[in-house]
Amino acid sequence: MKSPHMGSDVVHDILGVGFGPSNLALSIAVEEYNAGLAADRRLDALFLERQPGFGWHRGMLIDDATMQVSFLKDLVTLRNPTSDYSFLCFLRERGRLIDFLNQKTLFPLRMEFHEYFEWAAARVGHLVSYGCEVTGVVPVRGEDGRVSCFDVTSRRAGGPGGTVTHRARNISVAAGLEPHIPPGLEPAERVWHNSELIPRAAALAAEGAPVRRVVVLGAGQSAAEAVDYLHRTFPDAEVCSVFTKYGYTPADDSPFANRIFDPEAVDVYFSAPSEVKQSLLDYHRSTNYSVVDMDLIESLYATAYRQKVAGRERLRFLNVSRIRAVEQGAGGSLDVTVEFLPTGERQVLAADVLVLATGYRPRDLSALLGEAAKLCLRTDGDAIRVGRDHRVETVPEVTAGIYLQGGTEHTHGLTSTLLSTVAVRAEEIHRSVLAGRAAA
Repeated sequence: MKSPHMGSDVVHDILGVGFGPSNLALSIAVEEYNAGLAADRRLDALFLERQPGFGWHRGMLIDDATMQVSFLKDLVTLRNPTSDYSFLCFLRERGRLIDFLNQKTLFPLRMEFHEYFEWAAARVGHLVSYGCEVTGVVPVRGEDGRVSCFDVTSRRAGGPGGTVTHRARNISVAAGLEPHIPPGLEPAERVWHNSELIPRAAALAAEGAPVRRVVVLGAGQSAAEAVDYLHRTFPDAEVCSVFTKYGYTPADDSPFANRIFDPEAVDVYFSAPSEVKQSLLDYHRSTNYSVVDMDLIESLYATAYRQKVAGRERLRFLNVSRIRAVEQGAGGSLDVTVEFLPTGERQVLAADVLVLATGYRPRDLSALLGEAAKLCLRTDGDAIRVGRDHRVETVPEVTAGIYLQGGTEHTHGLTSTLLSTVAVRAEEIHRSVLAGRAAA
């Protein structure tokens, strides 16, 4: 019997939690599979997204920022090069295909790739319920004690209203990452994580209050982009970049190093002993973590040097340094205490804004999965055990599937949170769901 709060009598084959690029790619794989099939052979899919519409790192869609992966690593091409959901098909529909090709680049503007994502998401919009925040996942036990389904409960995000529960044989969790705030620091009106960079900077500019100094904490691509963006947005402000390195580290995007993102590299990583996994992460962190594109490094350095020659230095790089304290200063400003680590010398910077470009971390899956989390097997290090097909390993009585799209760096390597293999991963999950249905 249908519960009073059940969304419908349908038992979905796949229910996606979150609708970023990963589950978008999976929804397209399902849509393409279903095309031309009789209704009783199709996969029934539903995706729940807490945002009111599709959005991917909107706060960092800087007008001239480019993607760091090839456009061929879009939502579909590595899975199905003939798909009409590809980036090239999007360009053709928008009338920009020839213009893009004339640029002779593999790396589109980030805002254009976001437009591509929105275009693809609109085409599968009938599979998505926006404004729905998942609040719990409850195992559904049969009379024999086996768990063949999950009840996924959601509520309207950001507003009042009751809950709705959908039942599914498999769930695909792609809840994304959450901003990392260093210990001792708290977001505030003038302390932002870089994920909010563009709207918060626009609001500050609209206020009309003078911006004399901005401090950016971090040494990765987002930090360098924030420094460059704020330097251009507030032409009278001093922009101070604080990081513990001696200088920005160039991203290693050389051909051999980039093979760590190949689909075959996931096979190698997955089957490797734990010590080999760790060494691969250590060796190749420079492909992704706390690194900056060389073009941006050179541009920032050239700008700083021109200012030094002109005698008006608005770009300052406080290297080998750490922020030790942030206190409210006079007139609404911030007093940011920065320590130069080699000597311990400290200085206090009176700043109007502090931007924390301090990265992201995986969301707490235990809190998201609720009761279902107790059915997941874990390693000796308390990490969730995940199969090669991205399916969580569970206790024997569970036949329903939990698939993770992200949060699997410990099992699948550096591509876990990146766009590089979203199309391939969607295919692997899709095939696994089909195999499970055939075996049922």
